[in-house]
Order: sequence, then structure tokens, then C-alpha cells
Amino acid sequence: MSPHSPDAMRGVTFVLSQLGFHVSQRFAEQIEPLGLIPPHVGILQLVQREPGQSQQALARKLGIAPNRLVGLIDELEARGLLRRERVPSDRRVSALHLTPDGERIVTEIRRAGAEHEAEITAALNDRERATLAALLRRVADEQGLAPGIHPGLRKLR
Repeated sequence: MSPHSPDAMRGVTFVLSQLGFHVSQRFAEQIEPLGLIPPHVGILQLVQREPGQSQQALARKLGIAPNRLVGLIDELEARGLLRRERVPSDRRVSALHLTPDGERIVTEIRRAGAEHEAEITAALNDRERATLAALLRRVADEQGLAPGIHPGLRKLR
């Protein structure tokens, strides 16, 4: 297929690009009532998954500059969703933990995420949805994308 042919606009990569943009925008709209932006969601979910990790470790996992992460963590801490605890063996290092309010908001995020996925994939039955998810995971793995880490966070430098 030539990149100039009308079929190029229906090719897999173009449709994935359209959907990626649309899905990201819709998710941002769905979490806006929670007072969150997508980078907050990634941070909260990773801290819940691995409580006590350092800011430096989290920055590496997310692929973002540590100074940018500090600002996002400051925002979450100011809202009472996250807390920093000094590590006794190295007072320069802060371990990150969710607060009870942070745990509650992660539950809200998951609920919003499930509604979002149902909305986006409403045209598919359960089997089609599972097949699509498996195929997309295979493509993502082949491209070296880290599971559970949105590559858009890497732009936050």
C-alpha cells in the first residue's frame, strides 16, 4: 500500500494513531472530575503496586526527569493522596506511600478506567475484546513498550 493511497488512511498504524489520540483524550476527560491528570494516575498506580519505592526508582520506571516527577509528587502530596517518608538508612531518599485518600482515589481511577474501556470497546463482544487485547499486547511487546507505563510520560522532561 502506497503512503499516498486512500487505503493508507485505513491502515493499521493510522487507525492505531487515531484511536490512541482519542482514547487518551477521553481518559483525561474521565479523570478530570477527580482533579487528576494522566501523569498523576501513572504515579498513583505504580506507588500502590510498589509501596515504599524511592522517587528516583519511580522516575526511572516512568522514564521521566526526576525534577519533573518531584513537581507531580508535590501536587499529589498537597492533595493528601501521597506521602513521602524519609528512609532511615539514607535520609536523602524518600519512600513513597499512598495515603488512605490515595488508596480511595486509585479505586475511583480503576472504576473510571473500566468504564472507559467498556465505552471504547462497546462495538466488540468479549471474545473479540480479548483477541484485540492479546494482539495489541503482542505488538506493544515487540515495540519494547513497558507494560503498564504510558510512553507519553517520557515526554515530561
